[in-house]
Amino acid sequence: MDDLTAALARNLDGAFPTLVESAGPGLYWGLRRLCGDHQEAEDLTQETFIRAYRSLGGFDRDRFDELRLSPWLWTIALNLGRNHLRSRSRRPTFVDLHEHAASEDPEPPDTAAWDDRLSALPINQRRAVVLRHVVGLGIGEISEATGRPEGTVKADIHRGLDRLRRVMEQEQ
Repeated sequence: MDDLTAALARNLDGAFPTLVESAGPGLYWGLRRLCGDHQEAEDLTQETFIRAYRSLGGFDRDRFDELRLSPWLWTIALNLGRNHLRSRSRRPTFVDLHEHAASEDPEPPDTAAWDDRLSALPINQRRAVVLRHVVGLGIGEISEATGRPEGTVKADIHRGLDRLRRVMEQEQ
């Protein structure tokens, strides 16, 4: 990512598509596991890149030199996700009674089970587990993205995995 950060500093418009291609799938799948909805994850991923592009346009060279790209993108994504959940909880829910169950879902059949398992975790544990084991961020990067100390992130991951293990044992 350091080479990509340097490329963004030199030519934002030329390098930004590379950022979207390299970080997009991880952002989408991480957000998908966090919010539990395909469409919301797509919208949040797109909005993350829009905000990142706008923000990067205002950076000076020194700020690019200090930028840790993955944690920075995840900070944006997590803030958008928090705001989205907050506003969603204030809106009435639309239920489409005519939606047919045969609609195509490109996701694996166990996606719903994982959504249920992950949604049973407290939010900080869910974020830490998803960012570590779905997205692949390191402990330091998760700490930076979430604003939580590294020791707390490690504890969140450990407790989250332990809880997931117990949930899965109960399913058998």
